[in-house]
Amino acid sequence: MNKRKLGSFALCAMLFALWAIAEAQQPAKVPRIGYLTADSRSASAHVRAEAFRQGLRELGYVEEKSIVIEWRSAEGKRDRLSALAAELVRLKVDIIVTGGPTATRPVKEATTTIPIVMTQDSDPVGNGFVASLARPGGNITGLSNLAQELSGKRLELLKEIVPKLSRVAVLGMSTNPGNSQSLRETELAAGAFGVQIQYLDARDSKDIEAALRSASKGRADAVLVLNFPGDVSRVIPDLAVKNRLPAIYYNSTIVNNGGLMSYGASITDLDRRAATYVDKILKGAKPAHLPVEQPTKFEFIINLKAAKQIGLTIPPNVLARADKVLK
Repeated sequence: MNKRKLGSFALCAMLFALWAIAEAQQPAKVPRIGYLTADSRSASAHVRAEAFRQGLRELGYVEEKSIVIEWRSAEGKRDRLSALAAELVRLKVDIIVTGGPTATRPVKEATTTIPIVMTQDSDPVGNGFVASLARPGGNITGLSNLAQELSGKRLELLKEIVPKLSRVAVLGMSTNPGNSQSLRETELAAGAFGVQIQYLDARDSKDIEAALRSASKGRADAVLVLNFPGDVSRVIPDLAVKNRLPAIYYNSTIVNNGGLMSYGASITDLDRRAATYVDKILKGAKPAHLPVEQPTKFEFIINLKAAKQIGLTIPPNVLARADKVLK
């Protein structure tokens, strides 16, 4: 009997050892991340994607080996976003990263269970994505770009390059998330600087030319551009130059595409930092408990070629403060 028991124990031990070896040899599950953006696959979109990849690399991830990214772009056609969000949900990705509020909303509507990481949002609470910045409370977290709060600084910079600044055209898109709050912040800043503003609503790229022509006829001294979807914003710099209007934008991408100047949070830095949220969630953290973080890096970019095209001289003290000057 004892020998029989010992034999049984030995057999069980051997089977357990074989199972443990087989289990150890099983490849670990590679997490799959969805990344959804409304913008086309332009050079700037490539830079943002590379910043996100860099953030993952800094955390030790190797794409296609220890992490897989399902890239999806609406190519500027926002009506495609819902279908792309649904596709990522069907793929059962572990996390969905969104390139901005335009992409975040359809993903929010597509899933309440898959964690969502925002790379940037101008008003996460006002847009209904999180309950509060400190405690998001749902399946969404990520980063804010402080787009609304920076209007005062942009007006200040316009006043420095246009000393007699008295009338500013504010170009926005009323259907864009956060636009109304950005406009309110701009109105408050304009009152403090004693500047009169003229709000121009552009629903799409076709409206922008008429809006800027109206600004020029209305004798606006400059234009302050609120947040626009990337593919729409690309047409603004050329039209501002055509109407000989100094314009300030919310991110450096537009200045790289011919805009005069920008001041705002570094979008690439936000994309890089989004990787830290992915890492924390993959390690077990819940989006509901991960506070939405604010930007820590800001950029002031000036394009001297655009200044020359409209006959504008940038004061040396303003140039000295720029993080980057394009010549």
